[in-house]
Amino acid sequence: MTEPSSSPWRHLQGFRADLLWFPDPQKPQLSHLQDGLLVTGQGADGIVRIVAIGPYKDIYPQWASQASAGPDAADFPVTHWPDRCIAPGFVDLHIHYPQTDVIGSPADGLLPWLEHYTFPHEKQFSDPAYARAVSGFFLDELMRHGVTTALCFATAHPESVDAFMTEARQRQLRMVTGKVLQDRHSPDGLRDTDTAESLRQTEDLIRRWHGVDRLGYAITPRFAPTSSAEQLHGAGEIAQQFPGVWIQSHVAENLDEIRWVQTLFPAARSYLDVYDRAGLLRPRAVYAHCIYLDDTDRQRMAEAGATAAVSPTSNLFLGSGFFDYPASDAAGLGYGLASDVGGGTSFSPFHTMHAAYTVARQSIGRAGISLAPEHLWWQHTAGAAQALDMAGQVGNLLPGCEADFVVLNPQATPLLARRTAQTETLAEWLFAMIVLGDDRLIAHTVVQGHTVQPGTPVT
Repeated sequence: MTEPSSSPWRHLQGFRADLLWFPDPQKPQLSHLQDGLLVTGQGADGIVRIVAIGPYKDIYPQWASQASAGPDAADFPVTHWPDRCIAPGFVDLHIHYPQTDVIGSPADGLLPWLEHYTFPHEKQFSDPAYARAVSGFFLDELMRHGVTTALCFATAHPESVDAFMTEARQRQLRMVTGKVLQDRHSPDGLRDTDTAESLRQTEDLIRRWHGVDRLGYAITPRFAPTSSAEQLHGAGEIAQQFPGVWIQSHVAENLDEIRWVQTLFPAARSYLDVYDRAGLLRPRAVYAHCIYLDDTDRQRMAEAGATAAVSPTSNLFLGSGFFDYPASDAAGLGYGLASDVGGGTSFSPFHTMHAAYTVARQSIGRAGISLAPEHLWWQHTAGAAQALDMAGQVGNLLPGCEADFVVLNPQATPLLARRTAQTETLAEWLFAMIVLGDDRLIAHTVVQGHTVQPGTPVT
């Protein structure tokens, strides 16, 4: 709860419902408040943030008075959602927007799936109109599932980045993406034919988009086998030049892939070491999968401030393996959850959390663990935000966080209503939603204080 002050918040408004949030964003411990009020206001920078949360009966009179005396001298509108719960917007740490239309494609494994489906489809994103149409659908699908922040892959075409950023900016979403770097072992129409030019394009896109409204840029080598040493080291030099941008790629996802990396980079100690030698391990570096890391790799990532994007539905679908939670925790490696669409099988955070629970029970070489529902939720909200270096900015409802949140309907389906009505603890209630939930559980998605409808720009 935050007391009203003389701060010049504009356009104050309230949202009344139950509240679900993390009092300490670094710890997976949830607080649940019945009949709460969340207050939002627009700051001088134009960003709408949460300015207070607390019991409705206590803080409504204070903030209604503040609104009437503030710079807008306006009423204090309150949206009331009875029998609903406001929770943080979900954060997706790794997703491929150009793979929207290859989700659910059958394959024998990662490399055949890339060859037969992904690479041919991604060639189409040189067409700006096509890229923009897919971007719009993709972003609307994220919002429909309650995802309000994501770290996304584009394709090798700069046009794919421009299209995505334009659509994300129109929707006022906090999104990070980047042009894929791949100058070898890739088909014509997708391969960077001029390595130096691919790096120049990356720098141009950083200058064009990074830090514009709520957008960020990520330097994006696809994965080590599709980038030459020259391209990887060039990407590392750009990362040093622009320390505020993100880095994203894949590592240690598949055993066949790892053997391929060993033949291509024989001097490297490990797959991860390829990126380390190129200068691509640092804070704001997010690596997807991280299944077959050893303890030295995990400790090195933790030491460098790099984090892991856990992608359980993709790993299960492609038969890649299981993320080792106990070993990652022992090393202090930060992580969060990711859908990894289109290798991942759903945009739904509930499906992803359910899969993560299953994966944790199968940790490599160790006794399986049972992840608490609060921990699963944290991995897809405040924990993912922390892994993305956005703690206190997104993924929570604490004052100061940006006003992106979801409204949950625990009665969304007959089975969900029946099960949640019988739960006796917060953990049981959360777990029922994780196991039984899908997009129907998201009654509303709120972006920058506006309840949004897919396909409708935020104004």
